[in-house]
Amino acid sequence: QDCSYFNSNAVPLKLSFQNVDPLGENIRVIFKCGDDLRQDMLTLQMIRIMNKIWVQEGLDMRMVIFRCFSTGRGRGMVEMIPNAETLRKIQVEHGVTGSFKDRPLADWLQKHNPEEDEYEKAVENFIYSCAGCCVATYVLGICDRHNDNIMLKTTGHMFHIDFGRFLGHAQMFGNIKRDRAPFVFTSDMAYVINGGDKPSSRFHDFVDLCCQAYNLIRKHTHLFLNLLGLMLSCGIPELSDLEDLKYVYDALRPQDSDADATTYFTRLIESSLGSVATKLNFFIHNLAQMKFTGSDARPTLSFAPRTHTLKTSGRIRDVFLCRHERVFNPSKGYTYVVKVQRDNAGEVTFVQRTFEEFQELHNKLRLLFPSSLLPSFPSRFVIGRSRGEAVAERRKEELNGYIWHLIHATPEVAECDLIYTFFHPLPRDEKAAGSNPTPKPADATWARSLGKVGGEGKLSISYKNNKLFIMVMHIRGLPPLQDGNDPDPYVKTYLLPDPQKTTKRKTKVARKTCNPTYNEMLVYDGIPRGDLEQRELRLSVLSEEGFWENILLGEVGIRLRDLDLAQEKMGWFALGSRGHGTL
Repeated sequence: QDCSYFNSNAVPLKLSFQNVDPLGENIRVIFKCGDDLRQDMLTLQMIRIMNKIWVQEGLDMRMVIFRCFSTGRGRGMVEMIPNAETLRKIQVEHGVTGSFKDRPLADWLQKHNPEEDEYEKAVENFIYSCAGCCVATYVLGICDRHNDNIMLKTTGHMFHIDFGRFLGHAQMFGNIKRDRAPFVFTSDMAYVINGGDKPSSRFHDFVDLCCQAYNLIRKHTHLFLNLLGLMLSCGIPELSDLEDLKYVYDALRPQDSDADATTYFTRLIESSLGSVATKLNFFIHNLAQMKFTGSDARPTLSFAPRTHTLKTSGRIRDVFLCRHERVFNPSKGYTYVVKVQRDNAGEVTFVQRTFEEFQELHNKLRLLFPSSLLPSFPSRFVIGRSRGEAVAERRKEELNGYIWHLIHATPEVAECDLIYTFFHPLPRDEKAAGSNPTPKPADATWARSLGKVGGEGKLSISYKNNKLFIMVMHIRGLPPLQDGNDPDPYVKTYLLPDPQKTTKRKTKVARKTCNPTYNEMLVYDGIPRGDLEQRELRLSVLSEEGFWENILLGEVGIRLRDLDLAQEKMGWFALGSRGHGTL
């Protein structure tokens, strides 16, 4: 009963072997026929070596590396990782267009990690493993990256599977490469990292991790080229000549300095995040998989970790929507408290559900039953503010009528698993059992008060061969504009005194964010050390305002004589009114 198959081209088998240890769980493996698993073995070996390099340097990227071995020509076995799901299955819980939405991954992790400290740990695992995957898949040129080839564990660890194409040998649609982005990094992944749809300081940590991991691998370029070079004559089609090795050489850019490589990989992250092609590729894959999906696949609720039935939960006698409550986490809005009474010993439970979760229940029910058997659902669209008290009160009455008609519908509807799962208490309901949740500010998990007007900026300053190098890395905690919108910030520097303004340097403009990432190098050439010690670095952060005068968000003056320029200095500077900064 535990055996089945997967819906990819080679139709791999999912096999379950009995464990000779009577106390051990069954051994689950995937048996593939038609793929050269030597390539998968080689790719996993390269990733395993990368992980060893990172760990030796004190950087644990939380990588999930599974076992794989070839048992014959074009066949072999792959270890199955427990408690993991493909991104496609996670995304289609939000509909076939789930790959275009930002919340699916965060909601899925929240569902499996309901406690705040559990979720924080899962997000931390996600940040590290996602960074490791970005670096490893880019360096090895792993292609054919769709949402069935990327998996996520309930603990937050992300990992890639199925390495049938690597070293840049991408699948083609005519003359168009299917893998258009440097690597897979999408907005739903950024949503998990940021804790919302706006960039946060967590994103700075992610970028720093990526660049640090990339630079550590670059130091061992010769090792990877030698190991792959040994395999040139083994008959793997995608590793057959020096051009394939050149792909890895070009990806590692051994001629670049660490600072140049950091800037380069930051641009790759921005390019991947802005790629619509990746999401479109995921969506096309969702459509292609629909025809393979059997009709017995029952819809499930995206916010419920498991399915509950009348038999397991007890018959529901009555439901009543008691009240609505204001919530601030994970986003501002209203939740509705429903009192559920069951037949067994008059048991009463309280569950909290949002309007969107009621709507998801209705949409999933429509997949199972004709509309004639279901009550009409309240309209989502309202005039005026959609989250106002009056709207919540009106929806409470409408939803009360809706759930009453559901429970008193025909038995096939009223007793279906979807309804019993919807009204079964979740961990969040048990935590708030019968009590009013204490309001807390939005994004309390993510935002931390910096206590400094204007925020902070992270810089790296170094001096070599009469050149001053200023790496503008990140800015965090910038104030919003007077109209409440996020600024379009950029960084401008001068070396004072500079009456002619010849030392002006600028970064690119980041759009609509209070926590921008730049990783741009600003260089001052031909400045003797004696002259430099008489100078002050004036760094300003401004918001670009188009036709209007740009708005100063914060600035800092750094006396260069206070720094030991014999070695690189890196740290956060406070931004504020015209004062002097200390590192």
